[in-house]
Amino acid sequence: MVTKHNSERYSKGFSSWDQFVSMLFCQLAQAKSLREICSGLSCCMGKLRHIGMTEAPKKSTLSYVNGVRPWEMYEELFYETLAFCKNAGVGKHKFRFKNKLLSLDSTTISLCLSLFPWAKFQTGP
Repeated sequence: MVTKHNSERYSKGFSSWDQFVSMLFCQLAQAKSLREICSGLSCCMGKLRHIGMTEAPKKSTLSYVNGVRPWEMYEELFYETLAFCKNAGVGKHKFRFKNKLLSLDSTTISLCLSLFPWAKFQTGP
């Protein structure tokens, strides 16, 4: 795909894979700016090394590649992934978990300190 769309032509050392990981992080972390993306990626760089990123992008680099790299490659990647997922569900057996699946809600509940004196973990509004 990269060769077909010639997407490494203006890469300046920042590969299409690095851009994909950055944009995926942007979506999953709901980042609103290049600064949030770059600082968020730099915070988890140890984990990102396992998937091939050598360093977190700079804002200027990410901005540049977002402007010059062809979007058609990512469109093709989306449709190939979609086709793979559609075909993965086709088969004789329905997907099931072997054990009972439990979910845990980790949201915090704001408590009034005057009613619950033990709730001192939160001091703000």
